[in-house]
Amino acid sequence: MQLCERDGVRFFTFTSFPNGELTHAVFGRAGGVSPAPFDSLNMSISGGDSLENVRENRRRALAAAGVKAAAVATLWQVHGTEVVAVAAQPGDPLTQADALITNERSVTLFLRFADCVPILLFDPVRRVTGIAHAGWRGTVAGMAQNVVRAMVATYGCVAANILAGVGPAVGPARYEVGAEVADAARAAFPHENDILQVRADKTYLDLWAANAAALRAAGVRSIEVAQVCTAENNHEFFSHRGDRGQSGRFGALIGMGVN
Repeated sequence: MQLCERDGVRFFTFTSFPNGELTHAVFGRAGGVSPAPFDSLNMSISGGDSLENVRENRRRALAAAGVKAAAVATLWQVHGTEVVAVAAQPGDPLTQADALITNERSVTLFLRFADCVPILLFDPVRRVTGIAHAGWRGTVAGMAQNVVRAMVATYGCVAANILAGVGPAVGPARYEVGAEVADAARAAFPHENDILQVRADKTYLDLWAANAAALRAAGVRSIEVAQVCTAENNHEFFSHRGDRGQSGRFGALIGMGVN
């Protein structure tokens, strides 16, 4: 990924994604108005930040990315695997799901994160974008595969044409998990030996590797993995673990064309 900064807002883009025809960004936490512990570009009111702060943060982020607020589609994220296809007019932001897809050039897709994995997708042939939110539950339940399959089924995409970016998330050095999560990961990825790591009698889950493996299994060939740990870099990104449970959420977006 490469770092960009506009008007004090820092965001990151995937180097494998095309310039010009695609707008995408994974935002850091700098450049907003929220006070600690949400400092400062917090995109969620769920932790206790004010709606006024979040609205201003979102306005700043969208302006930095060159996106019109009226054309943004989002969701109420629930750690599931549901995928919503977005028409020309973005739907209810309280729809419960964890991924969005569209072939509408006028629509930008937007979700929020703090340790869970942002997955951004673009099919340059069919002109389709997608974004998914994958925590451990979504990862083991097939979120990555579901969003690719939805792009194929809904818009006629070919999985091999899809470009995927796996964004900043809690990394394997910091994501210690218990037996329930470890067992679920083994069951979901029986042939991926690097998904779980055991060190000093503690088990760690590699969400980056798991989601990259899931995308490969779905037929995606071009996968850029940021390999940036949000917990280790909680000065740059919001992190539930790194901030000990008191944290905001950073945003990620993807859309086509100039808004």
